[in-house]
Amino acid sequence: QAQAGWLQHDFGHLSVFSKSRWNHWVHKFVIGHLKGAPASWWNHLHFQHHAKPNCFRKDPDVNMHPLFFALGKTLSVELGVQKKKFMPYNHQHKYFFIIGPPALVPLYFQWYIFYFAVQRKQWVDLAWMLSFYIRFYLTYLPFLGVKGTLGLHLLVRFIESNWFVWVTQMNHIPMHIDYDKNVDWFSTQLQATCNVHQSLFNDWFSGHLNFQIEHHLFPTMPRHNYWK
Repeated sequence: QAQAGWLQHDFGHLSVFSKSRWNHWVHKFVIGHLKGAPASWWNHLHFQHHAKPNCFRKDPDVNMHPLFFALGKTLSVELGVQKKKFMPYNHQHKYFFIIGPPALVPLYFQWYIFYFAVQRKQWVDLAWMLSFYIRFYLTYLPFLGVKGTLGLHLLVRFIESNWFVWVTQMNHIPMHIDYDKNVDWFSTQLQATCNVHQSLFNDWFSGHLNFQIEHHLFPTMPRHNYWK
C-alpha cells in the first residue's frame, strides 16, 4: 500500500506517460482500485499543497495547526501571544507519535475519502474505491472471517499511515511555515522543502521523495531523474 501510494503520486503528477490522459486513467486505477481512495480527492489536496507549500490556511498539509500541533516559529509565537491553549504544545514532541503517524490514515483518511466522494458526487471515483474494498474482502473473508479481515485491513492502514506520515513530514515540517506572504513561486518552493540523504534504501522507502526540493521545482519530472 505504501509503495502504491508513491506510484499513484507519480501518475497524479503526470510524470510516467508522455500523454496526460494516460496518466489520469492509470492514476484512477492505482489510487482507486489498488488503494481504495478517490483520485479527485488527492488532486484537490495535493495541487493546493504544491501551489502554496507550508502556507497556513492555503496548504492542506499544515491544517493540523493549531488543532493538534504548533507549527513553525512564526505561528507558534502568535499562539503564545494570543494565549490560545488548544493543546499542551510543550509536549507535542511526545504525543506526535500517538496522534500523528499511526492515526492519520486509519482514523481520518479512511472515512473522509468516502465523505469527499459522496459530497462532491464523484461517482466514478467512488466506483473505483468500492472495487478495492469488494476485492479485498472477497479475497480474505473465506480465510480470516469478518473480524480477521477487518483486523488485517486496520493493520495494513496502521503500518501504511506510519510509513506515509514520516516520509511526508520529514521533508516539509522542519522548514519555514507561515501565512502566505505572496513571495515568488521559486522562493516559496525552496523555503518549504528539504532533502533527505540519498541511498538505495531511502530512495525506495520514500518513493524518491527524499529529493523533495527537486520534486517541487520540477513536479512532472520522473522520480528516477531527481538525483541528476
